[in-house]
Amino acid sequence: MSGKTASQPESLKPVSRRIVLKAGATLLLSLVASRAAHATQIVAVRVWPSADYTRVTLETDSKLEATHFLVKDPNRLVVDVSGVDLDAKLKSLLAQIQPNDPYIAQVRVGQNRPGVVRLVFDLKDEIQPQVFSLGPVGEYRHRLVFDLHPTKSVDPIAELLREGTPAAEPPAGAAPPPSAAQPETDPGSLPLTRMVTIALDPGHGGEDPGAVGRSGNYEKNVVLAIARRLKAKLEQQPNTRVMLTRDADYFVPLHVRVQKARKVQADLFVSIHADAFVEPTARGSSVFALSEKGASSTAARWLANKENAADLIGGINLRTKNKQLASVLLDLSTTAQINDSLKLAKHVLNEIGTINKLHKPHVEQAGFAVLKAPDIPSILVETAFISNPEEEARLTDEKYQDEMAEALMRGIWKYLQKHPTIKRGRMT
Repeated sequence: MSGKTASQPESLKPVSRRIVLKAGATLLLSLVASRAAHATQIVAVRVWPSADYTRVTLETDSKLEATHFLVKDPNRLVVDVSGVDLDAKLKSLLAQIQPNDPYIAQVRVGQNRPGVVRLVFDLKDEIQPQVFSLGPVGEYRHRLVFDLHPTKSVDPIAELLREGTPAAEPPAGAAPPPSAAQPETDPGSLPLTRMVTIALDPGHGGEDPGAVGRSGNYEKNVVLAIARRLKAKLEQQPNTRVMLTRDADYFVPLHVRVQKARKVQADLFVSIHADAFVEPTARGSSVFALSEKGASSTAARWLANKENAADLIGGINLRTKNKQLASVLLDLSTTAQINDSLKLAKHVLNEIGTINKLHKPHVEQAGFAVLKAPDIPSILVETAFISNPEEEARLTDEKYQDEMAEALMRGIWKYLQKHPTIKRGRMT
């Protein structure tokens, strides 16, 4: 026997190659199938433009990672999103950019490389971007959020002045605000010798729809409509100007709503909402003030917890939120502020009770985050239960919206009648 190793028979070599090729193809198909099975799916794409900032949201079935950078001349924001492939949902982003968007001129999307989609936002001005992720909450799944903030914030007082100077006196021949009860003094003759600034806060907005009625109406829409009507009515009164914490469909974090009111040195803060409950029979209007000693009822505590969860649903960047602010506002909330808030709340409750059944015949109190301005009397009004089909229909009716706005105006004006005092010293 020779020392040479016997070579493999020729008849077996093709079979061996076929086995190797088949195994390689199977492995490749397995890898492709695995990637397809684990590829992140885009659930929805949304754009929320506003003068304050523009938000772009990608909602997905699993968490996405992204990197971003700015480019000048011309100004662009470039975002690379990993773990996703270009699809029809991402392409739909192009059509969602509105011509009147304050910050985005247009957007381009493309497959930058396998598993990475590049979004290029052509900007109308310089911006400060925030890109962050939000975990599943409420009806939402994972969200990747791009917030485009202006580099120079608008001066809120200058913005109020830009909107126009309100009438120094009621229009000629104008009657005083109507009331079901005879007013103690003529509201039209209120001795206001200084400008009164009122902050109106339409609850929720943007990513946060608030409560949803049985017919699909969103709380955020009806309360904005009521707030706009109330603003117009208040500005017809002498020496009165009004600031809305949001004037369109976009999300404003709770602490920012308080900040906005303080920046314009508001005399009063009125947050407007539409209540909801698991039972559709719940109905009626309510007015709330802040409490230092816990909620006045279990229902009030439940409602405060629900409203305070707005930041989770609307989505805030926890890395940039001023966490110290919340504790400072809580510590500075004074007994005087709460007492003034209760007086304002009672006047408003009495007036809205003339147009709708009251859920409770008295003002309630709870730890609403949005009522924690330390130096501004602040109330939260639940105009009706949007979860009640009958009241949902009223909330979407223009006549009822106007009646509610009129009642709120009367309550605010009566409070000012009795308390036409000079501004309390501002805390900084």
